[in-house]
Amino acid sequence: MTPLDKPLRREVQIDGQPYTLTIDPEGLKLVPKGKRKGLELRWTELTSGDAALATALQASLQD
Repeated sequence: MTPLDKPLRREVQIDGQPYTLTIDPEGLKLVPKGKRKGLELRWTELTSGDAALATALQASLQD
């Protein structure tokens, strides 16, 4: 297995819109292409089951 020791960025199309997905040792981040703000999820949140709560909180702060 290759260790994840630096950010890995990929473009993904969601409903016809381009997004940038960044996976790094801290977690993952999904943002609309060309923007800075998006959804961020830490690995600890994902493994502890707090992922839905963290995502909902971030969404409420962006509105």
